[in-house]
Amino acid sequence: MCALQVEQDFRGLWRLERRIIDRMANQEGTLQGTVTLLDQAQGVMDYREEGQFQLGQGPVMQATRSYQWHFGGGWVDVRFADGSPFHRFVPEGCVAGSDHPCGADHYQVRYDFRAWPDWQAVWTVTGPRKDYTSISHYCR
Repeated sequence: MCALQVEQDFRGLWRLERRIIDRMANQEGTLQGTVTLLDQAQGVMDYREEGQFQLGQGPVMQATRSYQWHFGGGWVDVRFADGSPFHRFVPEGCVAGSDHPCGADHYQVRYDFRAWPDWQAVWTVTGPRKDYTSISHYCR
């Protein structure tokens, strides 16, 4: 994926499958849904995630999540919907994104674009009350 084509390559509808492995609660969860990336402003896209989430044998729930993706300088800066910083990554190969401390919790992400246009994000989250891995697969 060429850096000059990054925005256009991500734009549009993606199918999302996520597996969450919660080591602290000793259970797994899944999310099946979609992600839409649409232009908000020059160099900025809205990331909108919607799907069906189930943790263990619990009820299926509707889940949504929104971020802002800011493109520039070879990076994608991911921000929360309110504009506050979350993390950043280089959209190529298999790369670690920047870490995100959140109180006593620590979020680490690794993106893998080697099978583009299929890609994944793997989050490892640790803290006093958290110990899980979230594996998200995206495809057209």
